[in-house]
Amino acid sequence: MISSSSLRIGWLQPDLDEERWEFFNHPAKQEWYRSHAVTWEQILTRFTDGMLLPYPRAATIGTLPVALSYHHYDEYQIYLARAKRGYRKNYSRMEDSLQEAGQLTLPAPIILVCNGKGLLFSGYRRLCLAWNYGIVPYVWMVTI
Repeated sequence: MISSSSLRIGWLQPDLDEERWEFFNHPAKQEWYRSHAVTWEQILTRFTDGMLLPYPRAATIGTLPVALSYHHYDEYQIYLARAKRGYRKNYSRMEDSLQEAGQLTLPAPIILVCNGKGLLFSGYRRLCLAWNYGIVPYVWMVTI
């Protein structure tokens, strides 16, 4: 028997301007951008053509590998549960709101796709929130 959660998350197309730090400043992602020759202008141009897709907890979405998705629970322990207080605080607020209200509406995490490989561009905390509560999140997938 599979239990289902009464908690719900609605996913919206994210605002790329709110995620711009991920391209210009996130140190772990710079190599992926360089190795795939991805520019901010390419992301801007193709962003509105993205689509919402379900992303069950895995290292892949369908057959597409997704770098930096950190889908294992032990990775969650390393990258979020034990992260610096400021990073964790946002997750804790979302978690409290979900538990209190029973539902949330959030911007979908973003996955960039280039040359048959994906990158979790933004939204790790939102993915973890859904995954940790047995909710299949939706992501905004953008093909470059």
